[in-house]
Amino acid sequence: MIIVVCIKQVPGTTQVHINPETGTLIRDGVEAVVNPFDEYAVEEALRIKEKNGGIVKAITMGPPQAEAALRSVIALGVDEGILVTDRLFAGSDTWATSYTLSCAIKSIGAFDLIICGKQAIDGDTAQVGPGVAEMLDIPFVAWVRKVEDITPTSIRVERMMEEGYDSIEMPLPALITVVKEINTPRMASLKGKMRAKSAPIVKRDAASFPVRAERVGLKGSPTQVLRSFVPEKKSGGEKISGDVADLVAKIKSTILDLEIIR
Repeated sequence: MIIVVCIKQVPGTTQVHINPETGTLIRDGVEAVVNPFDEYAVEEALRIKEKNGGIVKAITMGPPQAEAALRSVIALGVDEGILVTDRLFAGSDTWATSYTLSCAIKSIGAFDLIICGKQAIDGDTAQVGPGVAEMLDIPFVAWVRKVEDITPTSIRVERMMEEGYDSIEMPLPALITVVKEINTPRMASLKGKMRAKSAPIVKRDAASFPVRAERVGLKGSPTQVLRSFVPEKKSGGEKISGDVADLVAKIKSTILDLEIIR
């Protein structure tokens, strides 16, 4: 079984700056880590591999320094790291990212299952996983909290819902996005860290796989950031306390006073 895990390197701090011209994050010089939700995807892929055999490939799209994210998951047990990097891909929104990743995944050969974290903490859109599945034309389930069973031809999962869960079975190849309830990510061993230091990283640029230039990067991104700013910190306000009856009376009085002022 060949499992592909999509990971992303994200800022490890909230102290980031925005490029005023493109509206994108300035990542140079900023501490970076593997997106926390992707750690659960990696762990689930490794558990499936340990139970059923196979190969786990991690793929990420980003600048050259994103290689560090791949080495960190190789230290956990991932077999192969693939870095999709090219200046042409810079500034991609979720649409362009999904397209680029889907093209890159097609180019690396056959696969049985793709696993993604539910979302990235630097965007919180949860769109790339579904986007990749759509562009690869494969079945997809989001919010997976448990892999119940997997065979060479199918997978059955529990999808988290507001009240309870759904049990869904679908044919392979397929893509799932997982939530943190699915497992507890492991720590890297010393042996794994040593292996990761010298592990070869496969690097793919725009010339190494079929991709349409007009569909990637800022040019291929239908989402354009017009303005980014830090919200103004406001002061004032009033804190009220008391039992329920007192609170209701005070809130009612405050609303009536506001209506009079207006």
